[in-house]
Parts: sequence; structure tokens; C-alpha cells
Amino acid sequence: MDGSSKLSKNSQYGENFLVGEFTIIKDQVEIGKDVKIGNFCVIHENVKIGDNVDIRDYVELRSGTVIGNDTYIDSRVSSSGNCKVGNKVTIRYDTILARGVEIGDGTYVCPRVMTNNLDTEKTQIGGAKIGANSFIGTNAVIQHGIHIAEDVVIGSMSFVNHDCPEKGVYVGIPARKIK
Repeated sequence: MDGSSKLSKNSQYGENFLVGEFTIIKDQVEIGKDVKIGNFCVIHENVKIGDNVDIRDYVELRSGTVIGNDTYIDSRVSSSGNCKVGNKVTIRYDTILARGVEIGDGTYVCPRVMTNNLDTEKTQIGGAKIGANSFIGTNAVIQHGIHIAEDVVIGSMSFVNHDCPEKGVYVGIPARKIK
């Protein structure tokens, strides 16, 4: 760190913590050991980041977000807050995690996945719940309040507006189970 970043003295930083340039870490953030945070990131208050986490450039994690251990968060990922990301999760670039999204352990989220938490009346329903060991394809859109079971594959460019209650492959607009 060269002094261009602003790290709150009211936060906790684990051993071997590295931070890039022009990154802001606000109050009451808990960062585990062996964590790397890139350039131009904003980590808001009350965020918890586990051990051995790699966060790339231009990432914003809003208040209440929890990141598990051994997780990779690529550039330009945004969390609206109160999100829970499990252990050994990969979230690729340009993904948006709406408020309340939960991602289970071992899940892989491809680039530019979008979630939301509002219905058409702008009522906050809550973010999607994505089960462990799932795979979410590039440019998939997951609507508010959706539950995706463990071991589910969501195809690229799919629009998920109904629950995916069992293991399988779901594709299309709207997404439907094909196997």
C-alpha cells in the first residue's frame, strides 16, 4: 500500500493482508488472513471477509456482505449488501449480487450474471438463494426470491424466474429443466 488507500482503524485485518491502490475500507470490517484486495475497491461497513480470499479491482461490497474462505471475486463485482457468499466460491467479472443473495459453497458464477431483489412493484422481495456446487452461466439473470437447489447448472443467457428445486440443467427464457 502506497498511502493512496484509506483503511479504517476501526476494522480488523488478518495476517498477510494486501491491498492495492485507491481502495477504501470503512469501519467495522473484518478481514481474515491471506486476503488480497485489488485497486479501486470499496468495502463498506460491517463486511466480513474470510481467509484466503482474492478480490480483484473495482469491486464494491456493501454493508452486511459476508464472504467465505478460499473465495475468488473477479473485477467489477458489486454486492448491494446483506449477501452471503460461501466457501470456495468463484464469482467472475461484472456480476451483480442484489441485496440478500446467498451463494452456497463451491458454486461457480460466470461473468456478467445479474440478480435482483425487487418485484415489478418495486417491493423488496429478497435476493436469490443459490445452492452449493452449482454453476451459473454467463449473462444469466436470476429474479428476486428464487431458490436454486444444490448441483444445478443454469445455462448462459438464461432468465430464471421460477425456482429450480432439484439437481439438473436449466436453460432458456424462461429457464426450464432439460436434464
